[in-house]
Amino acid sequence: MRALLVRVGADCTDAGGRWNGPVDSTTGDFAYVPIPETEPLRKGLETPFERWAPAVERLGARLPPGLRERAAHADPDFASLTYGDRRQRARQIREKLGPGDLLVFYAGLRDVRERRLVYALIGLLTVDEIVAARDLPAAQWHENAHTRRREIGATDVVVRGREGRSGRFERCLPFAGYRAGAYRVRPELLEAWGGLGVRDGYVQRSARLPQLSAPRRFLGWLDGQAVGLVARDN
Repeated sequence: MRALLVRVGADCTDAGGRWNGPVDSTTGDFAYVPIPETEPLRKGLETPFERWAPAVERLGARLPPGLRERAAHADPDFASLTYGDRRQRARQIREKLGPGDLLVFYAGLRDVRERRLVYALIGLLTVDEIVAARDLPAAQWHENAHTRRREIGATDVVVRGREGRSGRFERCLPFAGYRAGAYRVRPELLEAWGGLGVRDGYVQRSARLPQLSAPRRFLGWLDGQAVGLVARDN
């Protein structure tokens, strides 16, 4: 078994919408909010940010006006249990993963109580298949952000997750803190997980996806968190 960590969701970069989704760090309740879409979408397959507003507002936050007027790049799509990527990261996914392997998603969330940034695991896909996005039929274009686009990139792939073993976590799992000049996996979790294939647990955005060194140990830890999986975005 192999497993890759993937950072997703709105964040404070230009590409991320300059905003973080909210989390209540006391309860683990969070809103998964995607990054903005940067390319034209097929007519009828638009994903306006208003779709995520109710989940944000339940936590006492509001989508900023700059996002409300835009479409979201809804990826992963937890309702459809898909994740898409392109270029180097897509190549890494195709080369490293196969059926039964894992994509584990995390996000930088903003605590609604203390306003601090919380790096937390928010869901996973157990790989069922990995396909070239251009090979998906029109009847499945609505299932992923990369196939909702008018032009599907030549390197784009879509990962389809196994039902019952994939989805958004019912509550998020904080796992990293700021140390040595960057956000890194907490040392006690690095030990519990059996390590991460990047220096000292570095998990800020990167062109390459960090690989869990001992995925079965990670799954054992995850089972101990008793967090459910749901097939919906929020």
